[in-house]
Amino acid sequence: MVEELLKELQFSKKESAVYIALLGFDAAIAATVAKKTGLNRTTVYDILTSLIQKGLVSKHKRSAKTFFTALDPKQLLSYIDREQEEQTKKFERQKQKVSALLPELVSLQKPTSTKPKVQFFEGEKGVREAYEHTLTCRDTIYAYTNVEEMFTCLPNLFPNYFKRRAQKKIPIKAIFVDNPTSRQRAALNQKELRQTKFLPNPNATFSPETKIYNNTIMIASWSEKMAILIESKELADQQKIIFKTLWDLL
Repeated sequence: MVEELLKELQFSKKESAVYIALLGFDAAIAATVAKKTGLNRTTVYDILTSLIQKGLVSKHKRSAKTFFTALDPKQLLSYIDREQEEQTKKFERQKQKVSALLPELVSLQKPTSTKPKVQFFEGEKGVREAYEHTLTCRDTIYAYTNVEEMFTCLPNLFPNYFKRRAQKKIPIKAIFVDNPTSRQRAALNQKELRQTKFLPNPNATFSPETKIYNNTIMIASWSEKMAILIESKELADQQKIIFKTLWDLL
């Protein structure tokens, strides 16, 4: 529906109501739109001014009255392009500010202790952040993976993640649960800088993924939309030994 689309474009309910109402007129004064929407005239005038700034409405004077006209709805495409450009600029400014303040932020951290550092991530965005951390790997990632579960639970995260990892020249060794989706992914091993082996028992399956890299262990549950990062050299080294032992046996 149109209302749902406008909501996705960050229109408020009142903005949507005014815009949709104005589409039904060749041109209309604020009072006419107010009558059709049930909003007061001052609110409607402010919203129409906002829609003009968004490039979706124009105005002109006629007989001392100000008339408003909704432009061709195709202008919504231009509006999206402008919003995307503004968001890109906004994120770039934020990155520059963070980069400039990083030394100060790092200086505020408590001294490193010998205790493992554990971080929890929740929701799809949280899991994405955990996966972003794996792209800091300095050598090889070791992983236990069920590709079928990955694509079922978080289809928007993969395979772009695989592409970006390969672009960063980060190789991975993965022990896959044996299913058709995992086999299809393994066919792209060379392109995605990956070596794979499969669990020999087709009934042996699991849902979460475990990645071991640097001094970190990441455990991600796609079905529960949560992830854990454990930073500990001792624990990571132990898990790498276990992984390599199993890898050699398969």
